[in-house]
Amino acid sequence: MPPSVHLCFSLCTLESLAYNQRVFEPFKGPIDAGTRYCAVYGHPVRHSASPAMQNAGIAALGLNWRYLAFEVPPDNLRSAIEGARMMNFIGLNLTVPHKLLAVEMVDTLDGSAKLWGAVNTIRFEAKDQRGEWRPLREFTDVPSGTRAHGFNTDADAIGRALREDLGMDPAGKSALLLGAGGAGRTAALKLAAEGVAELYLVNPTRPKAEAVAKEIQTNCPSVKVTVGYPPGRVDLLLNATSLGLKAGDPSPLEEEKFRIQDVAAVYDMIYRPAETELLKRAKSAGCRIANGLSMLLYQGAKALEIWTGRPAPVQIMREALEKNVYG
Repeated sequence: MPPSVHLCFSLCTLESLAYNQRVFEPFKGPIDAGTRYCAVYGHPVRHSASPAMQNAGIAALGLNWRYLAFEVPPDNLRSAIEGARMMNFIGLNLTVPHKLLAVEMVDTLDGSAKLWGAVNTIRFEAKDQRGEWRPLREFTDVPSGTRAHGFNTDADAIGRALREDLGMDPAGKSALLLGAGGAGRTAALKLAAEGVAELYLVNPTRPKAEAVAKEIQTNCPSVKVTVGYPPGRVDLLLNATSLGLKAGDPSPLEEEKFRIQDVAAVYDMIYRPAETELLKRAKSAGCRIANGLSMLLYQGAKALEIWTGRPAPVQIMREALEKNVYG
């Protein structure tokens, strides 16, 4: 392994060791020389409930695997992905702010990643004796020349979460989306693909929102897309920014420009804290509200299926999530 990759991965490992020691509760057996690994990379990542959820799912499937969390700054992402590949990790999840960056860092893209233009799941693969690429789970002795295969499991999770948590079918509705980064862009494209009638995009960096709007106008010309706040009421407000993760964060909604009272339902992709400042204000205003727990669950369950080739134990993963987030 190149020195830079080794150094980056070692620092990530040391920084995250204390956190990862707390997420192995479902396992009765020890870690041994045959244990395989998956991980989530983020910046920040200490809020992540993915290890609790994924380790519960892995244990239920009877696998000698462990799922870790690593703090990886964007400048170190390429080295960290390479480090996991060199050490024969089964796969990775990527969270803020890595989903767009990773598109250029994997060796091949699944149709989902090509469609939504973001990668939140990586599966490492190697060639079998017939020269066909297979998931690393199928190899005991991994051959040289592995590759990183990028997927996107966020988009379908967003749609399912909106329907289950808010009873919201986006078709024909109006929506205000805060944030046009990796998760925001995927959410915008998914809402457009599902037939939202009007979509308003707000992002601190206006050109990024304009780029997403242009993409939607090209691919979904029937959707009326506007950069900026709506002039009146909307059916859905969806927060895809990171505002709310830290204690003391303000609401991402600029209420001098748009009132929370003019929204029917609010979905915040943040799940920890369980009730962000935005959700508190929305609840007080009488809006239907939901946090990002279900989205995390469904994107994580799909990632586990991509790695294992088996149905994910969704209910067990949900229970682990709820225990981790709600206590």
